[in-house]
This record gives sequence, structure tokens and C-alpha cells, in this order.
Amino acid sequence: MTDLLRQIGWRDVLDIVLVSLILYRLLLLIRGTKAAKMLVGLILLLIASVVSRVVPLYTMDWLLQSFWAYIVIALIVIFQPEIRRALAKMGEASFIPAFTSAEELKSLEEIVRASISLANRKIGALIVIQRETKLGDFVELGTALDARVSKEILMSIFHPSSPIHDGAVMIKGNRIMAAGCFLPIASGSRISKALGTRHRAALGLTEETDAVVIIVSEETGQISMSLNGRLETHIDMGTLRDMLTDIFTDKKAGS
Repeated sequence: MTDLLRQIGWRDVLDIVLVSLILYRLLLLIRGTKAAKMLVGLILLLIASVVSRVVPLYTMDWLLQSFWAYIVIALIVIFQPEIRRALAKMGEASFIPAFTSAEELKSLEEIVRASISLANRKIGALIVIQRETKLGDFVELGTALDARVSKEILMSIFHPSSPIHDGAVMIKGNRIMAAGCFLPIASGSRISKALGTRHRAALGLTEETDAVVIIVSEETGQISMSLNGRLETHIDMGTLRDMLTDIFTDKKAGS
């Protein structure tokens, strides 16, 4: 054991630390997503592959070996949204922790108040809050604005008589960047057919980016939130405030 420790140099330690950090970040990225469940399935297939060779089970071993030959292509196709989001985060990662300013906290409160007012009036809304992943491509598809976030402005944007009430409002920090923006629509068998276009658009964007999307249903007046490709429904004022505060303060400061 002593001889083994003596053979370990600083390069070996650096190698282990870097690999550990990469694996840790990958696990954080896929936590709570469909990729996490599929990773468990791949581990089970790996165990089955080992067992089929030890026993041996020739037919099972041949089938599994044929599967592993195409695993790289399969992973790229299956995990395309997660890979795209991971690469975007890596490209925009900052080594300096960012802290939420008082102005941004005030903006979050304005968003909460606007969401509740819109819900009470059953006015549909789609509010996107940018985090680390830049949303410039989606901002360009809408009407450019540069306004301070306020309940009154959000209410006026989503009023049915507004020419830009259809589409999403894009917010960065304490500024409204654009309105009337079009978002990618999520599709697939896992998406409930009961979800409307706004909910599908929110899921589509959060599958590709780390943005937070608040949805107000025009039919029911219910508030929902989408994050990391997941949807939380039937959110009240207190829950919405707590969720936004948790996302943009505690986790942001700890990043």
C-alpha cells in the first residue's frame, strides 16, 4: 500500500480531481431530468452485459454487445436537449459568484404581483426570466424593449388589446428585454395532451436553457412554472415568491 502511494504523483491527483469534478457537474445537470432515469437504465444494461459474459449467455451477450456498438449515436440522439443545455452552460459559466441585487429582488416581487393580478383576471401570460444561458436568439424574434420590470408594464403587455400580448416577455435582471417573443414548442409522447400552447412553449424553452418561465393560464387562471424541462402547476402567490427567491438568491449565491 505504501509503495502504491509513493507512485502517485501530483499529475495523478490532478487527473482524479478533474474527472471527479466533470462527473459531479454531469450528475448535477441530469438530476431530476429524463436523462437521470435513462442513466439508471444504462447501468442496468451494463450489469446485464457483465452477467451474460460470466454465466455465459451467448445470445444475450451478442444482443448487448451489438447495442453497445451504437451507444454513442443513441446517447447523442436521446440526450440532445441535455447536451445542448450543458454546452451552453459550460460556455457561459462564470468563476465569480453572482449575487442578486436589491433591484433584481424588487423585480421578482413585481413579477409575482403581476402574475397574481393576471391570474385573477384570467389573462394569459408567458414570462421568461433569464439566468446564465443567454436568450438573445429568442429576444430577436420579438419586439425589442428596454423597460424596468413593473407590475403595470407587464399587465399592459399581456392585456388582450395589446398588439404584443401573444408570445413571451423576456426579462433579464430588472429589465424587460423584449415582448411578443416566440418560443420552441415541446412535443413528444411524454407531454400531456391537456397542456396548452403556453405550457408547451415553456417546457420547450426550459428543455434547452436554464431559464425560468412563469405561465398564467387564460382558461383557468392557474399559475404554473417551468424549470429544467419540468412543470409545477397550481402555484399560489406565496409559493411563487418562495420559488423565485430560492432560485435567484440562495442557488445563485452558491453557484
